Amino acid sequence: MPANLSAQYMEAEKRWRTASTPEDKLAALQDMLRTIPKHKGTEKLQGDLKKRLSKTRDQMEARRSSGSSKRRPDWVVERQGPGQVAVVGPANSGKSSLVAALTNAEPDIKEYPFTTVMPLPAMMPYENVQVQLVDLPPLHREMSPPWLQEVLRIVDGMLLVFDLSDDDLLGQAEAAMAYLEEKGLHLCSPPGDWSEFITGSEQTGQGGYPALLAANKFEDEEAELRLELLTEMWREANHPQIPLLRVSVDAGTNMDTLNQYLWHLLGKIRVYTRPPGRSPDYSAPFVLDQGSTALDLAREIHKDIGAQFRYARVWGEHTFDAQMVGRDYVLNDGDVLEVHSD
Repeated sequence: MPANLSAQYMEAEKRWRTASTPEDKLAALQDMLRTIPKHKGTEKLQGDLKKRLSKTRDQMEARRSSGSSKRRPDWVVERQGPGQVAVVGPANSGKSSLVAALTNAEPDIKEYPFTTVMPLPAMMPYENVQVQLVDLPPLHREMSPPWLQEVLRIVDGMLLVFDLSDDDLLGQAEAAMAYLEEKGLHLCSPPGDWSEFITGSEQTGQGGYPALLAANKFEDEEAELRLELLTEMWREANHPQIPLLRVSVDAGTNMDTLNQYLWHLLGKIRVYTRPPGRSPDYSAPFVLDQGSTALDLAREIHKDIGAQFRYARVWGEHTFDAQMVGRDYVLNDGDVLEVHSD
C-alpha cells in the first residue's frame, strides 16, 4: 500500500533534515508523526519515527543531566503525564478561568487583556490519569510573543476557547484562526471514534493538530445566537468535524464533559496488567496510543518481555474473560492483560 505522504508531512520532514538543535529535531519529528497518514502502508515508517523520537528525547535528557546544555528558556514547558494540551484563544476568552476550574492551578486572572504572559502548566485529573494543560498567551498577530508558535508546535493537541459574551466574537475567532494558519499550525479532528460524544461525528484525524473548541460563557443572553454564527464560521473554515462544546466556567456547565473530551483528544488508551493468579492494579495503568497491540504492551513492560512474548490472556468489554490472544491483538481502553513470555 502506498504511503501517500501529505504536504504537511513533507514540510515537517524537511525541517527535521535541516534542524540544528535537538529541540528543533524533536518538534519536527512530532509534526511528522502527527501528520503521517495512519494506515498499513505507513506502519513501518510510523515505528521508525517513534524510535527517532525516543532517541532524540534520550539525547536531550542526557545533555540536561550532564549539565552541558544551555539554560532552557523560561517559556519551555517540561512535559508531564500522557499528553500535553495547549489552551489557546483570543484575549479575555476565559482560558485561565477554565484551566483553574479543571486543575488546581491558580493563574493570574484579571479583567484586562493579555494577563497571561508566560506558559502556565497544570495537571488535570481524569479518573486515574492526569493530562497536562498549558495556559498560554492570547493568539494575536501583533501581540503574541514570538516563542508561542514554538510551544504550539510540540503539543499533542489544542483546546481553543472563545467567548460567547463578546460582541466581537467572530472577529476574535477569525484573528485567532489566522494566526494559527500563518504559523502553519493546521487543525484536525481528534483521533478515534467520537460518535459516543457527538452525533454524526466522523474521524479525519490527519494533517494537523487534534483540536477541540470550547464556546465559553454560555450563560450570556446572546450566547445562542453567537454560537450559531461561530458554528457557521467554523464550518466555512473547513473544520466541521472538530468537536465544539458549549461550556460555562462560572455556571459549571459541561465542565465534566470537557474533562472527558480533553482525555479523548489525546488518542490514548489505558491498559492494566495482572500477574497470573492475582488481581490487576487499577491505580497505575499503562497509557498507550490507540491501535496499540498486545506486543506493544509487552515491550512497554520490559524489552525482554516483548522479545520473549508468547501470548496473553485478556479481560475486557470486547473479549470473554481470560481469552487467549496473540501479539497482534489490538488493545481497547480498560483491557486487563496477563502477559506470558518464555
